[in-house]
Amino acid sequence: MSRALVGVSCLSHDAALAAVTEDGIQFAAHAERYSRRKNDPLLHQALIEDAARYWGHPGELAFYERPWLKRSRQLYAGQYRRALVDPRPAAYLRGFEPLRDLPIFYVDHHLSHAAGGYFTSPFREAAVVVVDAIGEWDTITVWHGRDRVLRRIFSTRYPHSVGLFYSAFTHRAGLKPNEEEYIFMGMAAYGEPRYRALIENEIVQLGPPPQFRLRRPLHRGLRGWRQEIVDGPDIAASVQAITEAYLTSLLRWTAQTVGSRHLVYSGGVALNCSFNGLLAGMALFDDIWIMPNPGDAGSALGAALAQLREFVPWPGPYLGYDIDRPLDTSAVARTLATQGTAGLANGRAEYGPRALGNRSLLADPRGMAMKERVNAIKRRQRYRPFAPVVLREQAAELFNMPPVDAPYMQYVVPCRKPDEYPAICHVDGSSRVQTLTREQNPQLHAILVEFQKLTGCPMLLNTSLNIKGEPLVNTWDDALNFAALHNVPVF
Repeated sequence: MSRALVGVSCLSHDAALAAVTEDGIQFAAHAERYSRRKNDPLLHQALIEDAARYWGHPGELAFYERPWLKRSRQLYAGQYRRALVDPRPAAYLRGFEPLRDLPIFYVDHHLSHAAGGYFTSPFREAAVVVVDAIGEWDTITVWHGRDRVLRRIFSTRYPHSVGLFYSAFTHRAGLKPNEEEYIFMGMAAYGEPRYRALIENEIVQLGPPPQFRLRRPLHRGLRGWRQEIVDGPDIAASVQAITEAYLTSLLRWTAQTVGSRHLVYSGGVALNCSFNGLLAGMALFDDIWIMPNPGDAGSALGAALAQLREFVPWPGPYLGYDIDRPLDTSAVARTLATQGTAGLANGRAEYGPRALGNRSLLADPRGMAMKERVNAIKRRQRYRPFAPVVLREQAAELFNMPPVDAPYMQYVVPCRKPDEYPAICHVDGSSRVQTLTREQNPQLHAILVEFQKLTGCPMLLNTSLNIKGEPLVNTWDDALNFAALHNVPVF
């Protein structure tokens, strides 16, 4: 095997590890899948041992941020005592045998995001936009990528942060910050932006693009703000509207300033698929690439690629632990046709927050009762939406698809037939679509084709094989435990 460059993100939240060689991306996975602790900030020995099967001889280690620079911001923000990040992560990493003697290179947090997106993209020239809660000091950066060089052209620094703004209001709505922003986003469809003007007057100040300013620090949250307001959906709708307005202005400014027709979009805010659907329809860019793991866990890969400074072919998101067992795709389709639900745990695990067919709970999308049934299995709030997986050649017949490819559940779009497929539609008639080709996932493709032959239904509901608050199933033992506890057949 080739000598590997190992990328690591850890000691904050959602730890991950990736290995890249001259032959491309060999492995990438989340620590939480091994420890079974949601958003685990620490590495896990089993993760490293699994990675070692793929990386051959590790040569260097790239860490996803600069810890001393981050510590300076934590001191400024009064967070020194609460900080989990060790100012010397090398001391922590030396506790893992295969990593102990590797030279460590520290990469700027936003550069990790930018490189992870740019060097996995199909573009050799692009505008690169990173928006997250915070790195060391940066919260928003815009870059111009050309060939193997990323040149920064704009940045916004702490305490002014779109991600912190969104997370603080996620917490204000009674949800977990840095974990349940996607629930807050879904909640917005049930509300009206009645508090937009109030929030703009008291919390956020939108200046001329690309400026974003907060009127007060939000790192400690907003629990005490306007306690008389108890309408979570209207708060969510207001925050989503403000976020979309700013991001729209930022991306328009980027398109005009950089002048590229290609966009690479990264950072945790790039997981806001409601805005992504709007972005894709704006025609600001001819093509958009959002790496399927644009948040901090994806920065394990990003740090390695920032150090490597080379484009790598994107092999798809199936980069983690391998459940290597025979799969009878016809049996899965028959079970779905007769029983309505089936778990699928086969092949290498997805790198990223979305289950895309290798660690999925699949279901028949017809009938409102199915949405309630699957939410009951997963122990989620009843109002939560589910995503459809559909053959790419049939997607435009069923959804108002964006003019960009959508294989990774990154864009929310209107469903053309919400009454026929209510289980995969949100309250506003939208769906977070996953399109599928045989090349992307042959087994899931075969199941979908067979299911359509049996039932006439051209899609499946696809959600993650886990329950609320737990990581995705990783191993076959995890899958068997899920099947036994929730009375769902798993293949």
